[in-house]
Amino acid sequence: MLNKIRKNDLFDYPNRYIYQDLDGFKFSLDSILLAEFVKIHKNDQLILDMCTGNAPIPLILSTRTSLPIYAFEIQKDIAHLADLSIKENNLTEQITLVNDDVLNLPSLFPGKYFDIITCNPPYFTYANKQELNKSDLKTIARHEVLITLDNIFALASTALKETGSFYLVHRPERIDEIIITATKYKLKLKELQAVVTGENHFKIILMRFQKHGNYGVKINDIINVSNLSSYQNIFRKE
Repeated sequence: MLNKIRKNDLFDYPNRYIYQDLDGFKFSLDSILLAEFVKIHKNDQLILDMCTGNAPIPLILSTRTSLPIYAFEIQKDIAHLADLSIKENNLTEQITLVNDDVLNLPSLFPGKYFDIITCNPPYFTYANKQELNKSDLKTIARHEVLITLDNIFALASTALKETGSFYLVHRPERIDEIIITATKYKLKLKELQAVVTGENHFKIILMRFQKHGNYGVKINDIINVSNLSSYQNIFRKE
């Protein structure tokens, strides 16, 4: 149940607004950084955002491209926030919200549809329910209750076009598991970006995988995001 819905500026993206629940669910910096990390090419045609939350990634991508974007969110209350945000920004013609389990993606989009897939997934596994947050909204968003890392890579591999790109943000301590799982589903890690805060404290890693890609990984210089007033274009060279 959402009790304190507010419309906020989408950080420093001009004329973009996002609805959040002050007590329940708010988007994170991780989503902003993942959206900024995405590279869009002239031949790309269709984008998918899995685990979209209240849709920060599609909203940010819409400032850089007019490509159609499908956004999947399983939780009804959070999908409601995404729907409000999409309508508030007059993006219903570009962003299609799907309030459904993304595990149903293969039945809704049978075949290789997408040029770009993005995902800010639940980061944490759990051994027992005592480890979980009492809020269902936060539990599902943070822990692999409804979707696992293996599920995510299986879906990306199935839905990507040949040579399509999958963009993932995750915790650095799971990088070995991530690479092993990606390889299992024929997705090659092609680019790695570490993001730190403060005194080089590792916060997240951003990864670009290519379907049926060749071996070879581009490892970018570490970026420290402490005290930045804007995150726009931080991964793009002038």
